[in-house]
Amino acid sequence: MKAAGRLPCPALLLATAALMPAALWMAFVYAPEEKVMGPVQRIFYFHVPSAAVTFASVLVLAVASVAHLTTRRRIWDHVALAATEIGLVFCTIVLVTGPIWAKSAWGAWWTWEARLTTTLVLWLLLAAILMVRGYAESREQAARLAAVLGIVAALDVPIVYKAVDWWRGQHPVVFGRGREAALAPGMLVAFLFCLVVFFLLYASLLCLRVRLLDLRERARDLSDLLGER
Repeated sequence: MKAAGRLPCPALLLATAALMPAALWMAFVYAPEEKVMGPVQRIFYFHVPSAAVTFASVLVLAVASVAHLTTRRRIWDHVALAATEIGLVFCTIVLVTGPIWAKSAWGAWWTWEARLTTTLVLWLLLAAILMVRGYAESREQAARLAAVLGIVAALDVPIVYKAVDWWRGQHPVVFGRGREAALAPGMLVAFLFCLVVFFLLYASLLCLRVRLLDLRERARDLSDLLGER
């Protein structure tokens, strides 16, 4: 439990706060405007990094879930819970920005396209983990069931990623083979910068949330100890 106290939360938070305005400038000013879709394409600089962070968060969730089931240490459950909550937030951003972009590109808010649908399934799995935690009979049961669901959620990530290839969906392929999937140099620089900043934001939130959960656990243990006395 003492490991949470050594997390570099202030440094991560300062780096994120310093770079986030630059990321906004890169997305709205530096990056060239896409010729076909126009200004709405700038959602890309928030939509895709949010999706990448969602995948990373689910990976952290899966690793922490396996570690908790193996060791039963509370710190891993804290990491799993934090990854679930933050992953759900970023997955929500994906599901909000995606339809806004789709309305302009496809003329419809939602098409049940393969990647959109599998992303919605991932969101439901993350929400289900939090519901299980809320309705379980004990903290131990909640952590155990949430860990199992966390591993199941991780299995959906490669399905989301490969959905366009497997089911020939309408979702655009930004990175892949062929010139049609290439980004202009200015767009690529802006995207990579935003991606780094989003991962810094995620690391900051994860660090702060794990530390908060650790402090809450210590306060609960202290309260129980005082109650026994």
